[in-house]
Amino acid sequence: MSDLIDETADYVLELASSQRLSILFALLTKEITPTALAKEINATKQEVHRNFTRLENSGLIKKKINGKYTLTTFGQTICTQVPSMVFLSQNRKYFEEHNFGNIPIKFQMRCGQLAKSHHVKGITKTLEQWKNVYKNSDEYIYEILSEVPLDLIELIVKRVKKDVKLKYIFSESAVVPKGRKALLKKLGFDKLLEKGLIERKMGKDVQTVVILNEKEACIMFPTLNGEPDLSEMFYSDDPMFHEWCLDYFRYCWYGSDVFQESKLKE
Repeated sequence: MSDLIDETADYVLELASSQRLSILFALLTKEITPTALAKEINATKQEVHRNFTRLENSGLIKKKINGKYTLTTFGQTICTQVPSMVFLSQNRKYFEEHNFGNIPIKFQMRCGQLAKSHHVKGITKTLEQWKNVYKNSDEYIYEILSEVPLDLIELIVKRVKKDVKLKYIFSESAVVPKGRKALLKKLGFDKLLEKGLIERKMGKDVQTVVILNEKEACIMFPTLNGEPDLSEMFYSDDPMFHEWCLDYFRYCWYGSDVFQESKLKE
């Protein structure tokens, strides 16, 4: 086992260079020579050639007959893991106070898909972005919620009345505002349920909040003590970010129970 760890450490060392990482990511999209890349990144030929040689000796890249380099299968796979480190390192301060809560390991391993995102901080800004996800929806809105701000209810019902499909998962301990039932009745919420435009389920312990439409998404991770935090979110319209959030929503949806209004307390 120690030999395997030592070998892995050697490969990690090869990645511990901004230039070598630049080479790997450049080769993700095209074949290139060291001389051509040196011009692109404004580096010396000697330095770039040296790093190409290191990556080739490590089995991450290979030279073709035409003199250009390409990624090996190993190198290409390694590149898919780097975004996870990028996401975590870029948001290291955030994750000093937050974690992934009860999100399964298989989704944590894919957190690199969240790298192309914008960190939104402050409850006013997060709620504004939340509203924009509603407003920009044309096909559906999917949500995993720990609580429901009262001023968002009317907005989402308006979207559903325009044939936007709504699916949401409420936590059994969800905080619902006073006046929610009266507002839902006034807006004709029950009729929308009957038409099948709204589907809902209930989860036992919602720690991570997710809101998405068909083209953009946002996610709010819990604090270190497992409490949902609506004051900060990651938002993006990047397809990979959206895919992660959609897959996580579907995972939670099929693992949730029947919705029970009686469990909610104002």
